[in-house]
Amino acid sequence: MSKFIRELGKIAVPVTLQSMLQASFSIVDQIMIGQLGAVSIAAVGLGGNYSMIFNVVSGSVGTVAGILIAQFLGAGDKKEAWSSLTLSTVISLCLAGVFLGVSLGATAQILGLYTKDAAIIAEGCVYFKIIAFSFAPMGLSTVLSAWLRCRGHANIPFAASIGAVLSNVVLNYVLIFGKLGLPACGVRGAAIATLVSQLVNLALIATGFLHCLRQDGERVQPSLHFTKITRRDYLGMITPILVSQFLWSLGQNVESAVYGHLGTQNLAAYTLTCPIQSLIVGALSGLSAAAGVLIGKRLGRKEYDEAYGDAKKIMATGLVGAAVVSSLLVGLAGQYVGLYRVEDEVRTLGHMLLVVFALYAPIKVENMILGGGILKSGGNTRMVMIIDIAGTWGIGIPLCFFAAYVLHWGIVGVYTLLTAEELFRLVVSLVVFRKRKWMVSLA
Repeated sequence: MSKFIRELGKIAVPVTLQSMLQASFSIVDQIMIGQLGAVSIAAVGLGGNYSMIFNVVSGSVGTVAGILIAQFLGAGDKKEAWSSLTLSTVISLCLAGVFLGVSLGATAQILGLYTKDAAIIAEGCVYFKIIAFSFAPMGLSTVLSAWLRCRGHANIPFAASIGAVLSNVVLNYVLIFGKLGLPACGVRGAAIATLVSQLVNLALIATGFLHCLRQDGERVQPSLHFTKITRRDYLGMITPILVSQFLWSLGQNVESAVYGHLGTQNLAAYTLTCPIQSLIVGALSGLSAAAGVLIGKRLGRKEYDEAYGDAKKIMATGLVGAAVVSSLLVGLAGQYVGLYRVEDEVRTLGHMLLVVFALYAPIKVENMILGGGILKSGGNTRMVMIIDIAGTWGIGIPLCFFAAYVLHWGIVGVYTLLTAEELFRLVVSLVVFRKRKWMVSLA
């Protein structure tokens, strides 16, 4: 086995298993909530949509932390790596505070953007006001995980996720349905389980982080002072990612709002497909994380040709893997939607949506590896921002509105047309990749 494969697997396998594990248990959670009916499915789905905005914004902070930590560790500069971790932690906590305040102060108004169904809004408010407190532990976990992966300890976030998802599923079962002598809490129980599982995840990751420091003979060295770059350089890298990821997630929420206005059945059909979509993407997400770390370390050592060659190998691996899992999804989509206690119309729409997703999955995965790992590894985040914004707001959202409100298509047609923007992203990203201008050493 080559050194490259070993290094790739050391990062990609734990991240992939972690993503798949979380997505798998999300499916179990969704099935549990699905026993409560279409309104509960839609309510939790809409609450999750807003949380997704924080997830991607927090992920952006983790991405920049990973870029800098990987490059500085590749160059042997631990002091700069610690400065990157410290500043990323501060920014993550500030963002969590902002999202928490907005969530608690305008819950019904936010949910009202997605649907006019009073029953969905009422249940969604209950769910929303509880999971908002999970933003801070979620953000801290993301930043600490970036450090651990760059230091070769990707197994720790994976192990932490096992504890978190197990606690989430057990608590969901107990609290949603009222087991072990507790009252049935329904959607409220699902929210409490989510919050507790995020706290468990943070506790386990923090414990592993401190253990690894002792194991490596290091100590916590918080610092906000850089010598190789300035805080302005840091902000110059993180701002495009924050803007692009925020606008991308906002675009996803606009699309969900369109689905909501197509009717509760359409929204429920889309919502029940989200966990399986996350599972498929998660199956290849480790390659994106590995690309960011491995290519970043190569660039930190100024090994440009090797970085380009490794990037092509990772992309090829992702394409083959996506083709395999997409084929499996097409064959098993019917069995998956059959697990839900919903109307036949919802099952049929969900099945069709999964087939469409499977056809686009290889393109989505290549975009994830290119935009989420390779092109960002050199710190050129502005180009990725331009590609993301142009794809989402220049192509995807207009197509979504055109299909829904001009052509009056149902959710399957709307989803099929708007997802075509992935083709634009792939073509432009490949052009940028081949020009090699993204390969920059920050160390």
